[in-house]
Amino acid sequence: MTLEHLAGPVEQGAFVRLASKGDTIYQVLSLDADADRCWLRRWPLSRQGSPPFSVPLHQLRIAELMPA
Repeated sequence: MTLEHLAGPVEQGAFVRLASKGDTIYQVLSLDADADRCWLRRWPLSRQGSPPFSVPLHQLRIAELMPA
């Protein structure tokens, strides 16, 4: 599933930012367009883990990452 309305496709595994937290990067774990929700986890993963949480799809922004 992709969400083309976000100035680019968003798919499982993609990196995004939230409109309300522009500097933090999250990884998309799951998309549910029917429920208008997306499950994310903070990136990079912390040593203690990065618990998943859901947000409304309209809060997503594509994250432009610098190449390593």
